[in-house]
Amino acid sequence: IAAGVVDVSGTVLASVRRPTPSQDPAQVEALVAEAVKELRANHDVASVGIGAAGWVDASRKTVLFAPNLAWRNTPLYDDLSRLLDIPVVVENDANAAAWGEYRFGAGEQHPDTVVLTIGTGIGAGLIIDGKLRRGRFGIGGEPGHMRVVPGGRQCGCGNLGCFEQYSSGTALVRAAREIARERPADAARLLELAGGNADEINGPIVTRAAQEGDAAAIDCFEEIGRWLGQGIADLAAILDPGRFVIGGGVVAAGELLLRPARDNYAAVLSGRGYRPLADIVAASLGPDAGMIGAADLARLS
Repeated sequence: IAAGVVDVSGTVLASVRRPTPSQDPAQVEALVAEAVKELRANHDVASVGIGAAGWVDASRKTVLFAPNLAWRNTPLYDDLSRLLDIPVVVENDANAAAWGEYRFGAGEQHPDTVVLTIGTGIGAGLIIDGKLRRGRFGIGGEPGHMRVVPGGRQCGCGNLGCFEQYSSGTALVRAAREIARERPADAARLLELAGGNADEINGPIVTRAAQEGDAAAIDCFEEIGRWLGQGIADLAAILDPGRFVIGGGVVAAGELLLRPARDNYAAVLSGRGYRPLADIVAASLGPDAGMIGAADLARLS
């Protein structure tokens, strides 16, 4: 849980962090309230924006479902309003991050921008005609759960073969661990960094090895980058944005991820050669994007 005081220019003035108890929604709410109260002790705060890692309904009051947390029809707005004597706005975390990047980051206020956050899964926010688009029921912008491989890998949403099972931090680590188990000689550097245990390979280890030039780690980024480019091409066919902003922890690898994504996007885009290509750029606000976007949405509400 990251909480911060954000001014009108999108600058984070102060912040605190708490570990997330993923299986206890009430404890998450209590820790959010605790973090807000700590920050309010030293700052004049007008409202609180919450970037929630789940599907938020159209009224922006209830978290309907969270693939990686225990929220199921959780009345987050009501609960936090009881805990905090200050106006609260609840938004999907990827939507909040997208708004932050659009307003203050790599979106540079391009009116048609798609922001993809590549982390444990894939989150997204859609900025169309300068407005955040949530869909009729509030849960639009979830391309991580497009099924790209029918009958493929099990996803936390309950379906098989979702996009985020092939292009995410989870997919990156899975690919690296498979190489380490099946071809340990090829994964020597990965295993060295993981203390000889394939199960200890994580995203930062794969990123470090790839940045050092390790072929196996680079192959892992090539694989998820190609899937990312395919997904971007599919989104372009529907939305036709001018810019894709790629954020989340995996983008720390920079061009190791973005180059294969751009290459495959250009190779599979419908009507390629007869239409403009959208920009594909790295996010610029880092892990603070959601915090900044949620705060700005609260200020504007």
